[in-house]
Amino acid sequence: MSSVDSLSTVSDWLVLLHLDQYIESFEKYGYVLVSDCKELTNDNLYNAGVVLPGHQKRILTSLQKIFREESHSEKPVPMPRNIYRCPQPSNTSQNIQSTEDPPQESGTPKSYETTLPPPIPPRVTPNRPPIKFTSTPTMTNEPVKRPESLPVKVTYVEQEPTMQFVPSPVPEEFHLHEQCLVEHAEIIVPPLPAKRYVASRDPQVPPPLPRRPPLSVPRVSQPMSSASPRQSPTDDSEETNKLPEVPPRIRLPYQSSALPSVPQQRPSTPQESRDSSECNEEKSPADDNLFDTLDMSDKQLLVPEVKKTRINSLYSDDEHLEDDNDSYETILNNCPSWQDYGLSTLSALTSSICIRSKEDDGVPSLHSQVIKVGWLYKNPPQGSYIYQKRWVKLEADYLKYFDNDKEVYSKRFIPTASITQINNVGDQKFEVVTGNRTFVFRAESDFDRNEWVSVLQQTIKDQKSASSESIFQSSSTASEEKQGYLELRGLRSKLYVVVSGDKVFLYKNMEDHRLGIGITAIEMNLGNVKDADRRAFDLTTPYRIFCFVAESDQQKDEWMEAMRDAIAEALSNYEVAEKIWSVESNCFCADCGAAKPEWASINLCVVVCKRCAGEHRSLGPSISKVRSLKMDKKVWTEELIQLFLVMGNQKSNEFWAANIPPSEALSPASCSSDRRRFISAKYREGKYRRYHPLFGNQEALDKALCLNMQSNDVGETLALVFCGANVNCDTGDPIYPTPIDQAKSYNQILQVEFLTQNKSTEIPRSDIGSHMDRQYYVAPPSITHSGFLYKTASMGKLVTDRKAKEEFSRRWCTLNDGVFSYYDSDKNSTPNGELRMREIVCLSVSPPETHGYDYTFEIYTDSDRLYLFGIDKPDALREWVKSIVKSFIPSSAENLLNQDFERIGRLQYKDGLNLQSPKEGWFSLAGSTLYACFEEGEEEEAIHLKKLQELSIQQENEVLVLVERRRTLYIQGQRKLDFMGWCTAIQRAAGSSGDTLCQQQLTEADIPVVVDRCIDYITQSGLTSEGIYRKSGVNSKITALLDNFRRDARNVRLKEGDHQVDDVSNVLKRFFRDVEEGIFTSDASPLWLSTPGIMDESQRILQYQSLFSSLPRVNKATLKAVVNHLYCVQRFSDMNQMNLHNLAIVFGPTLFQTDGKDYNAGRVIEDLIAHYVPIFNVNEQQLKKQLDEITAIIKLRDISSSSSLPPAGDFICTVYLEEKKETAEQHVKIPATMTAAQLAFEILDRRKVPVKDKDYWCCFEVNEKEETERPLHLLEKVLPIVHSLGTESYLVVKRNFSMEAMLIYLASKVDTSKHGMMKFREERNLLGLTTGSFHDRYFILNSTSLKLYKEVRSHRPEKEWSVKSLKVYQGIKKKLRPPTCWGFTVVYENEKHEKQQWYLCCDTQAEMREWFATFMSIQHEGSVWPSDSVLK
Repeated sequence: MSSVDSLSTVSDWLVLLHLDQYIESFEKYGYVLVSDCKELTNDNLYNAGVVLPGHQKRILTSLQKIFREESHSEKPVPMPRNIYRCPQPSNTSQNIQSTEDPPQESGTPKSYETTLPPPIPPRVTPNRPPIKFTSTPTMTNEPVKRPESLPVKVTYVEQEPTMQFVPSPVPEEFHLHEQCLVEHAEIIVPPLPAKRYVASRDPQVPPPLPRRPPLSVPRVSQPMSSASPRQSPTDDSEETNKLPEVPPRIRLPYQSSALPSVPQQRPSTPQESRDSSECNEEKSPADDNLFDTLDMSDKQLLVPEVKKTRINSLYSDDEHLEDDNDSYETILNNCPSWQDYGLSTLSALTSSICIRSKEDDGVPSLHSQVIKVGWLYKNPPQGSYIYQKRWVKLEADYLKYFDNDKEVYSKRFIPTASITQINNVGDQKFEVVTGNRTFVFRAESDFDRNEWVSVLQQTIKDQKSASSESIFQSSSTASEEKQGYLELRGLRSKLYVVVSGDKVFLYKNMEDHRLGIGITAIEMNLGNVKDADRRAFDLTTPYRIFCFVAESDQQKDEWMEAMRDAIAEALSNYEVAEKIWSVESNCFCADCGAAKPEWASINLCVVVCKRCAGEHRSLGPSISKVRSLKMDKKVWTEELIQLFLVMGNQKSNEFWAANIPPSEALSPASCSSDRRRFISAKYREGKYRRYHPLFGNQEALDKALCLNMQSNDVGETLALVFCGANVNCDTGDPIYPTPIDQAKSYNQILQVEFLTQNKSTEIPRSDIGSHMDRQYYVAPPSITHSGFLYKTASMGKLVTDRKAKEEFSRRWCTLNDGVFSYYDSDKNSTPNGELRMREIVCLSVSPPETHGYDYTFEIYTDSDRLYLFGIDKPDALREWVKSIVKSFIPSSAENLLNQDFERIGRLQYKDGLNLQSPKEGWFSLAGSTLYACFEEGEEEEAIHLKKLQELSIQQENEVLVLVERRRTLYIQGQRKLDFMGWCTAIQRAAGSSGDTLCQQQLTEADIPVVVDRCIDYITQSGLTSEGIYRKSGVNSKITALLDNFRRDARNVRLKEGDHQVDDVSNVLKRFFRDVEEGIFTSDASPLWLSTPGIMDESQRILQYQSLFSSLPRVNKATLKAVVNHLYCVQRFSDMNQMNLHNLAIVFGPTLFQTDGKDYNAGRVIEDLIAHYVPIFNVNEQQLKKQLDEITAIIKLRDISSSSSLPPAGDFICTVYLEEKKETAEQHVKIPATMTAAQLAFEILDRRKVPVKDKDYWCCFEVNEKEETERPLHLLEKVLPIVHSLGTESYLVVKRNFSMEAMLIYLASKVDTSKHGMMKFREERNLLGLTTGSFHDRYFILNSTSLKLYKEVRSHRPEKEWSVKSLKVYQGIKKKLRPPTCWGFTVVYENEKHEKQQWYLCCDTQAEMREWFATFMSIQHEGSVWPSDSVLK
């Protein structure tokens, strides 16, 4: 910056700073020359458009350097001066001690010299250097050369010198820098010249506290005038009138004029080297330097007022956080300058120490470079004699200490900027003195102590000289998002918590926060905030979980929001945001005008704030694609950034906001409902847009769009597209058929980017909402209700756990004029909270006895919060629910109240006729029926959830898909919490809810899905199977398949090859045996069994017809389907050997659920099959057609089986049972479709091994050479494993004794990730050699990858592997000498089939099980042991 001075232009100066983008802003505010910017502050820069803290710091630092160099060039260079100590007579034993500890470079005390220095020469005039004596004794030490210029960055200012002094009770100690006085002296020592220094930028910052011993004799001091803080020392006569006058010394009558002698140094005793907490005075380390030549250029003659009584040491109080009063020492009330210094200096320092912006590298970081670490003993609070061992770490900006060297979070951190002195106090101890307290440490030896003192002093000196100004500058730009007291579980007192930037700071109290002395700081880049019970929430990090408790629900929400913002800040990258904000209009939200918007709609070309971004996201990606400026860095290509720089909010709003009435405009303080209404009208309906002249003429719009591709006018393109032009229209050019292709041909990059982002964007529709009243929430004045309810704290997640009565609070609740209010009691007039009916999106009634109170209901709001209320009486519950629902649903949906609903609310939906844009409808769920009031319909429609053909959730779009026979309905939630509640309720209602036939999932014909699927599969694949329905299948497979059907029959698909015919036929029989009340119902079964006794065949058929017509609807449809199937089976009895009699024997006891002794059951089934056509009134033509189709299927299968080759891929493999020996081997044919579960079942069935409860039989892949084994997942295909086995490998079926422990561990986990330390060793390094021993490494395993870090504090992984590409084997080769026997061998295979192998060791068996369970859970999507394969 040497080429720039105060007369240079601002434009030249900013170009050199690489900040030329601000030239226009500076000139706009009148800053033409650099001299005009002399008084600039951070606020001035912010108003001028310089909002980035890093740019502000660069500008201010440059200005200070420019004006400092000019001021130095005008100042005279001070002359060096030597100061000599007084000689020591042999008959004197007095000690000399300086009132101010000079800075020590090495921290090691020097020994006394015996050479006698000459007396100090007298002054000729005040404030002038003393004249030299004619003769000067020879000195043993060479004088130190005085620096040519004094340091500029000095934070001390001169103190008001109007002070009186009191005689000290210790007469033999005195102050050399004021006057050498001792009894019987004969020579009067002249005073020293006054010293002045340049003050800091803040004139209120007082100097550090001097450490002085008492005066030996009383003396009188007269007031002095204070010097200007901006002056520097000088000897010119022109400056003498500006210097403070030194008052004349007054010699008292009893003072002698003789020079005092310097006393001999006495050996220190334990009583004299006590800790500061045990005595009021101690020997200063400066006493050891009395005979050295001193450089007085940086000394200051400042004396404290009135008394010289040393305050007690203020020890650290981290070990007793609950004792607020005992840990502070008393400060004298008559020392305001000391108190002033302790608060004013550090309060200015604290914010800069604790708060740091991402670009500001000058502000101290809690993870700066480590200078020195080691063990020290720290004196605990209240001056205890027992020192506690602490791991101490010195960094450039902080001194921190920990419980041990493994801890991540400190017990205390002390900013080095707040440290004023480092003192040796004897016995290997030293003091770290701050403005308001003192920390005492003890080292193992004097050498270690001296080394610590030396390093600390050098660090403090460097810190003060290098970064004091930058700290004070940055403090004004820092901001604290949230601060206050929180309770930390495990402590008896609250902590003062500060959320600032990307960190959370913990302080003992507010005073410590002002001083900058804290407990620890939590980096939020690995943090996660989770809701807990009541007013508690958890801050989870890989190293510790902090459980905080707030004072209220509102405070809890604010704290969680602030900490989540800190996490987002930690993961943020300002590079894109800085570029986007360089356009002035992009610095404010395009919708509400809020400053510094951090989100953008990349297809609408607008930059918006966080609150508006949430409403944009609710519009759906088809209307607005919302991305973050800070976190979605990969999305922001150079083309997209340039598009936003060209367009900007100003140009975009010239189209989108051309016609906004002032009454409808948003402000930064607008509520969520106003934002939703405005943003929907602006972008979905296009209500305020500027209509293009060609609007309504589709052909003209498309032509204009194609023509505009030749220019760079993106604003015109935006207007054309959002007024109806088709982005994918036909240009008529076969070479460039679309507008995008045309834009590419003309090299219009921004046009291509804009059209690409809007390929599938919905065009605004001004007629949205015309079919339905949009004002849902105007509550009729007549709806009022009041009474006591029991309320829990609001939640941000679904209620999955039972809430006990103790978690509810009794509240007086009122509903009046569309506002639901709750109070502490019916006598209070101020509500604790309110819910407006227009904010409610859903109400859900819980089943009885779900929580501590028998009857509860939940309210969901548009702010994504859930409120749970309870009551004792069902009638009161119905009244409250009815009143609330009537208050927030529109009149067009009041028919929904006629249903006994369990959930009611509004949802967005799309149907098969219109998939372009979602509509809003009102839905209620009653039993297994979903009732809906759609926009285009006047009456409610019923959707039978148990008859759905498909029910699925599209997680990426948060859409619930309901497929009926005639249409498909897509349901979207307006808020995530509300949508999750609807999904859970609809899935539960659509599933099998009981054991009766009517409670099963049904087909359109009212037949249970399990019956329909089994009959269809056997008809297709098993009608020719000999002994069908008489053969038994594999019991374990039958049980697993039936469990699948009962859980969700809709998603079970029976496939030939995967399922055997006998297994499926036995599933059908077992289902009818287990179904509650049977197919004939328990009441009618005796009548059915008595009917075969009727001898007249026609009367018997009429009786069957009568009984059949009296069956319930589902039973009737099911019986007809089963008898039809059996009729078809017996028609092909020549092939399957199942004639009418055989089928009656099998299905009689099955359908009537008897023990087989009642022969009437078989006779009833025989009659039903034999007289199937008259009893069930079957059309004979349709029956004949059905039989012809079955005959064609059988012939086709015969042709296929005769011409087909043997199944490819079958392989004969030797499998062992429990261990490898000849008597336990089995030779098994392995087809391509065989799974590990099927192989295990076949081996167990061959050897007749019974399977007991909780016997987890698995197939293991064993490698003898590597001494490892791996349990195959039950659904894993065996054939690829068999082909990959080497000569040393084999398969064995045995019990997995660790499976139960792994399942219990996985059931207790909240998430699927795991992290921790393990011992790591690679098989080979890059040179192909083994890498030696095992080393501790930190691993993080998540749903996608396994990451290896060198240590816990590392931020970048050394290695990373995809979990899906890993094979994890249990065990490690013994020749590798693993440190423990609990280890893994991990094999990684990349896309080129190159294998890499390494070894991991755990400390305990439980830890190894946890890691292995997590691996299996992630690799198999949470299904470690599928329930459909459990052996019983």
